[in-house]
Amino acid sequence: MSVVAVGLKKTRMMGEILNSVCYHCGSPLLPSDAYTADLGGVSRSFCCAGCMAIAQTIHGEGLEVFYARRAQSSDKPAEYLVSNEIPAKLLPYDDPSLLGRFTRPLGEKGDLETTLRLEKIRCAACVWLCEQHLRHTIGVKEVQINYVTQKVKITFSSEQTSLARLLFEIERIGYEAWPFEPSLSLDRAKKEKRQLLTRLGVALLGMMQVMMYAWPSYMGANDITVEYDLLLGWTSWALTVPVMVYSAGPIFQAAWRSVRSFRQSRMLGMDVPIALALALAFIAGTINLIAGSGQSYFDSITMFVAFILAARYVELLARQDAQGGAEALAKQLPATCERVLDYPQSQQIELVPVVNCRPEEILRVPPGEVVPADGVLIACESAVDESLLTGESKPIDKKIGDRIYAGTHNILNPLIMRVEAVGQSTRIAGIASLLDQALLAKPLMVSLAEKWAGYFVGFLLLGAFLSSAIWLYIDPSKAWIVLVSVLVASCPCALSLAVPTAMAAAQGAVTRLGLLVVRGHVMEGLVKANDLVLDKTGTLTMGKPELQEIVNLRTGYRREDALALAAAIEAGQRHPLALSLLRATELENLALPVLSDPVRNQLGKGLSSGSYRLGSSTWIGVHQNAEIGQYGQVHLADAQGLIASFVFLDTPRLGLEDLLATARSRNIAVHLVSGDDPATVAWWAERVGIKSYRGGCTPEDKYDYIERLQKAGRFVWAIGDGVNDAPLLARADISIAVGAGAPLASAGADAILTASSLEPLSKVLLLADKTQMVIKENLIWALIYNLVAIPAAMMGLVNPWVAGVGMSLSSLAVTLNAWRLRKA
Repeated sequence: MSVVAVGLKKTRMMGEILNSVCYHCGSPLLPSDAYTADLGGVSRSFCCAGCMAIAQTIHGEGLEVFYARRAQSSDKPAEYLVSNEIPAKLLPYDDPSLLGRFTRPLGEKGDLETTLRLEKIRCAACVWLCEQHLRHTIGVKEVQINYVTQKVKITFSSEQTSLARLLFEIERIGYEAWPFEPSLSLDRAKKEKRQLLTRLGVALLGMMQVMMYAWPSYMGANDITVEYDLLLGWTSWALTVPVMVYSAGPIFQAAWRSVRSFRQSRMLGMDVPIALALALAFIAGTINLIAGSGQSYFDSITMFVAFILAARYVELLARQDAQGGAEALAKQLPATCERVLDYPQSQQIELVPVVNCRPEEILRVPPGEVVPADGVLIACESAVDESLLTGESKPIDKKIGDRIYAGTHNILNPLIMRVEAVGQSTRIAGIASLLDQALLAKPLMVSLAEKWAGYFVGFLLLGAFLSSAIWLYIDPSKAWIVLVSVLVASCPCALSLAVPTAMAAAQGAVTRLGLLVVRGHVMEGLVKANDLVLDKTGTLTMGKPELQEIVNLRTGYRREDALALAAAIEAGQRHPLALSLLRATELENLALPVLSDPVRNQLGKGLSSGSYRLGSSTWIGVHQNAEIGQYGQVHLADAQGLIASFVFLDTPRLGLEDLLATARSRNIAVHLVSGDDPATVAWWAERVGIKSYRGGCTPEDKYDYIERLQKAGRFVWAIGDGVNDAPLLARADISIAVGAGAPLASAGADAILTASSLEPLSKVLLLADKTQMVIKENLIWALIYNLVAIPAAMMGLVNPWVAGVGMSLSSLAVTLNAWRLRKA
């Protein structure tokens, strides 16, 4: 770690300070007002005490390599950063009510997890610095930063540090952070879109005006006087300046960051050749304008900037559409809610913002409204639609004491609930967190594409200057045009966008299908899968029995009479077999008879009402025929003996046939591995057409089963219920948990199916193939374009403005092609 020797003195050495900039933020230093500090044996100058404090913190932790990688910023930090004390504005985040809103409990050790939104993150060096600094903070256990979504997920010990301390530590190194709230995130996304659209508007306006002034030169007009020609030239220059400074400003900033970090990364960003071409063209046009001879290039510059910003705007729309899964979920929450004052003594209601709700408060949710927080129903039973969380379209009845979740829709009656969790502690926030996790893991194809795009830029710059040097000997008048054309015509943008845009669009599509991708390699892995391992109970079947048949029916009894009598005895019971009998009577529209005697529950035996008994074969005293694959049997009898026997069968999960058919069409071998008895597993395997099966498996047996397949060179995809099948899911190359979201995160699955049907998985398989095809199309297009455009530009066959249009259209084509996956 570097030694930090601090000299807190003002300096007025005008000769040294003149024309110098702040070591941290890059702001120009005033000769009369500068701070200096000795960092690692080198005297550094700063514009303010805040910049000096940040630099001291960075050097003090041995992270000074940041200054070789980072992007320059002209934002001045606050003076209070000189102190190590948390400022008053951040202390409220440690209040228990806000802490509960912005953090989630994790594990049993009192650890907390929070998601923060980062500001001023401009490049990979910024991400690196934030990660390293937070990892050095006492109490921080894990840090994950996503540069695309500008979010950081932090796991920390509440006993060793606090949320306010984490926010302050991020500020101490020159950035800003605040707890992630979807409404703020949406506002930021809108702001980003609005800024890019404004830059595009300025570029388009400048392009139209400059091209209008250049029209006489296009038409070869010779009747324009020298004075008017000079006026048009300088007017075009004046209109090009805001396009260069404002519209193309982010391109130059990104290029400068890439050049500064080249020593560490050994790669250049795709904005480097673009910025270089723009700068060279503008300088050459300005010199020619002053000299009164040669081309001005201003029309080409403005057109190029307008086209490239148009392509980036479409790319931004596609990226925000694909990455908005978390925001789309949380966007369902209402902005306000009804809080009950002094419950139960009073029923007075006040309308308050949802962000002001606190645990233990009482809320009223009218019919048709969205539940604003997680809690417990304490009055007024109702039914809610939980399809947003579980994919189950049928309303769920809620009794007193049942849990209800934020984001679900109240359907029947006004319900009264006690708040238990708000903000990031809610279940919907947990699901949103899983969606964000997928973006933290970069698939192999994305990493390779970005790596080769970086190398491509280096070769491109070498080729551009080499071809320009050759033209100096052949035709010096074309050397400059060739240099600019080669820099502009090349399209590392299309190469680097080919894979990420397709993967992002595909992830957005599978999210809408009901599959929450937790890790980024899922779509990539599904294409390579050649074995599918299924669990039985809860995966292949629903674990929800249905009445299959009624046997041993007494002579003189109709089937409908026996079913109605059994359902009348079971009325009000919650056992799966009782619910199955009641569902059967509803489907057949049978009226239940009125029982003359009350129903009594005989523990471990069944139910009785007068002389009627409904229960197990042992209690009834009949012999039960064991049939393989059954869920169970119950028997109805009276004083005269057996009336009827009811046989139940577990129900296959919806969409199973579609999934198996899709798997077979792709030559994927399907295996059924279950802990149920071998005879039952064999019966189900034969019923659904699975040839490879094994029953009576412990979790360790399932793990070994997959391990043997993998040792044989198979790429295994496993589907389980996410809890009992944790070893199965952990061992598989691709794992999908069937369940309802956040509680399944501990199962370690790569993706979570929230829908009750398996049909989305067959669609995801087809989408994975389509994604692979789109990626190949994008890469082939980018390769063909560059193989044609770059040699043409080197041979002087392409003008700069034509090259700029071609480069922009190439990027646009790649983005739009990937965007097709949204409709899958």
